[in-house]
Amino acid sequence: MSESSPIRLGYVGLGNIGGPMAGSLAAWTGGLTVFDLSSEAIAKVVEKGAAAAESLADLAASADIIGICVLDDAQVRSVVAGPDGLLTTARPGTVITVHSTIAPETAVELAEQCAEHEVTLLDAPISGGAMGAASGRLAIMVGGPRAAYEKLKEPFALTADMLVHAGAEVGAGTRMKLARNLLHFISFTATTEAARLAEAAGIDITKLGKVVRHSDAVTGGAGAIMLRDTTAPVDADDPWYGILTGVRTLGEKDLTLALALGDELGVDLPLGQLALRNLAAGLGVPHLEGEPA
Repeated sequence: MSESSPIRLGYVGLGNIGGPMAGSLAAWTGGLTVFDLSSEAIAKVVEKGAAAAESLADLAASADIIGICVLDDAQVRSVVAGPDGLLTTARPGTVITVHSTIAPETAVELAEQCAEHEVTLLDAPISGGAMGAASGRLAIMVGGPRAAYEKLKEPFALTADMLVHAGAEVGAGTRMKLARNLLHFISFTATTEAARLAEAAGIDITKLGKVVRHSDAVTGGAGAIMLRDTTAPVDADDPWYGILTGVRTLGEKDLTLALALGDELGVDLPLGQLALRNLAAGLGVPHLEGEPA
């Protein structure tokens, strides 16, 4: 790619997330070329202005930045470095962005193979799911050289309203995504526990869900306390100390009441018990020796 010519985009994998994402990128002024095994999926993006490639090699020969959103590590390896993969024709200077959630080690290994061809591979997993892809509101977490990350900003603004440089090492984006999804699916599991308690107490769990969505939209939910730059214990003179000790006090009170209700109704709440035990230390404001918990 050169400063005098617009960046040309390519995209591989047009499923529930990749399809809408590519659909947004089709509006890019430098053009978008796509490839998928499904002709129907290709047709949907072509209708939005993309060009269709005959093969991975065909796509790589005509793109400067190539996004990949396929199922798993094996498919990513095949697309990038397989016998008919992108590296067979990708030109020096090409940037490949892997949006699939894969093992960090896979991204590192593929980046090393790409470097032998003077191609840069970035791991760039996404958060926001199909809804975020359809609305252009994805968050993309990028691991790899800052210079390559900078090249993504303008075109990827069409599909993501948050682009984060997770770190200069390939694999950083994936590590961030795995931490984000750890929270996501633990919270889903906690949701099922809360629903069991509410149901046993005679509460309409659909109405409870509406309350949760409403209050989380106002407060920011779990993300509201993820603003510190370390997980170390908080010093007493730190502005966060008063905030987090307040969260601790309220949380321990409400968790104790919820667990008591669970005991009364015969509902096992293991995540609630774990939360009560670990909340203070996890917040960075553990109880002092002799201090009541």
